[in-house]
Amino acid sequence: MISQEIIRFAAVGDIHCRKESAGSLRPFFAQAAAAADALLLCGDLTDYGLPEETHVLVEELAAARIPIVAVLGNHDYESGRHDEVQRILTEAGVRVLDGEACEIHGVGIVGVKGFAGGYGRGALGPWGETIIKHFVNEAVQEALKLESALAKLRTPQRIAMLHYSPIEGTVKGEPMEIFPFLGTSRLEDPLLRYPVNVVLHGHAHRGFPEGKTVNNIPVYNVAKPLLQRSFKDRPPFRIIEIPKVEEATV
Repeated sequence: MISQEIIRFAAVGDIHCRKESAGSLRPFFAQAAAAADALLLCGDLTDYGLPEETHVLVEELAAARIPIVAVLGNHDYESGRHDEVQRILTEAGVRVLDGEACEIHGVGIVGVKGFAGGYGRGALGPWGETIIKHFVNEAVQEALKLESALAKLRTPQRIAMLHYSPIEGTVKGEPMEIFPFLGTSRLEDPLLRYPVNVVLHGHAHRGFPEGKTVNNIPVYNVAKPLLQRSFKDRPPFRIIEIPKVEEATV
């Protein structure tokens, strides 16, 4: 006999917590916790990647008494102290993914930061100067981390979390000139080999809220500034509902 229930995830990115944010984010996280079974944070958790900002963030996150899973974003790397940022979050009970997989309420979750490089025929190739090859290799390595994590999942229901976008559709709305800096289709390739229920990302504050991969996986841009502007009648997090299927005893 099979029983089924819905697991609800509240997803948001680009919180950009600063030292001055103390006290201002607690109501938001409390709302998210009341609406969901787990909270997914899609990068740019801090504004300058400072430990001081991270300490403020974990104090604000204390209002969300549900499991929390996160990936870091480019802002979290800004000060070169991302290891400290990750350590502070981890010590506060946040599961920070960087090419790893975890399971929350029976749903498999993988996460990577991702990287830039452009989409389709416009993607930058590893040709010419060494620095260009290094840049492209960073995107390739992030894609490989994503693929490795996806390959480890054994759950029937799966979520992929990134900061950079794997598709062009959810960055549309931003100036076309900066599309190559908002993500890369190299991140889409692993999702074609190891499909998931849904893909979540942030980074493109003026992008589009939703799109699809070429194999029709829903992709949601959950950057907080975008959600605030696009859905003014509700809190700026996206609720993702995943059916949880499990065998029941009889």
